[in-house]
Amino acid sequence: MSFKHTFEKYDWSTLEKEIYEVTGQDVEKVLLKDKITLEDFKTLISPAAKPFIEQMAQRSHAITKKRFGNTMQMYIPMYLSNECQNICTYCGFSMDNRIRRKTLSDAEILKEVAHIKKLGYDHILLVTGEANRTVGVPYIKHAIDLIRSQFSNISIEVQPLDQDEYETLIKSGLYAVLVYQETYHKATYKTHHPKGRKSNFDYRLDTPDRLGKSGIHKIGLGALFGLEDWRVDSFYTALHLKYLQKTYWKTKYSMSFPRLRPHQGGLDPKVEMTDTDLVQLICAYRLLDEDVELSLSTRESEIFRNHCIHLGITSISAESRTNPGGYSVAPESLEQFEISDDRTTEQIKQMIQSQGYEVVWKDWFSK
Repeated sequence: MSFKHTFEKYDWSTLEKEIYEVTGQDVEKVLLKDKITLEDFKTLISPAAKPFIEQMAQRSHAITKKRFGNTMQMYIPMYLSNECQNICTYCGFSMDNRIRRKTLSDAEILKEVAHIKKLGYDHILLVTGEANRTVGVPYIKHAIDLIRSQFSNISIEVQPLDQDEYETLIKSGLYAVLVYQETYHKATYKTHHPKGRKSNFDYRLDTPDRLGKSGIHKIGLGALFGLEDWRVDSFYTALHLKYLQKTYWKTKYSMSFPRLRPHQGGLDPKVEMTDTDLVQLICAYRLLDEDVELSLSTRESEIFRNHCIHLGITSISAESRTNPGGYSVAPESLEQFEISDDRTTEQIKQMIQSQGYEVVWKDWFSK
């Protein structure tokens, strides 16, 4: 059994119709409930729920404060390589983009880590393109071995792997894995992933199951908003989350909200997700699940992040560089996408503290 069996019980068009047929009265009834279900979540992400965002935000803030207190986790990504064997229409690392490719050496990795440690971080996210021959499991394992004494938690966002490969990395000190389905619409997924291992929709869909079976401590989920209708993709992501929580109950989970950003090769969003839409979605997730970690990256603007962190967000990145060696080694190498909030770690820290939060550098669910 895997999530695929649950996924196949739902029809995209039917879900879309149900979401857009929700009425204001339906929303009012849901907001009177103490416990929000998946069906209720469908109501809260509908267009009919927009007039109730303030009410949702107040409740979301109260839940987050009760569960996480006045604390905000900070983390930083470190890109190890921009080499990739996939063609993805929305990514600057796509194999068909004629760019300079770079993979960090040991010395370069350690130089990047030294810079990151000076900023105060104790939780790092290692990111690569999907190039198994160049940055496969041996390279990733070696990178973890090289830096594990420097960090309390090491997470990765790389190509989907087999269960035994995840088990190997866990033994080396891997703590969490972020893997985004991008979109749960199979036809649209194929359009945006025409070539490479990533074109296998089912293999990617089953990745969190392999992670759960491997005994990973935390799994990060998400969809890339802009490829398809964000409301339907968000329902499928929530469905995936609830399946995983029930099946692999010892594992912790996080949710991210990436929106399409400018990149080499450019792709205009099929469906625009406004700032108001994203606020609505963040609040809906918090009402659905009091314990899931909700992360907001530097893809979002300074103004948006300033106003949004108290609505349910528990984790935020800062000073991100989306190119290999971007902190100290090779700042001229190509970015995966353009960041929007380019403030320094210290500036983000001061912003968080000015809103009454305490900054924490380790993961919420540290062992």
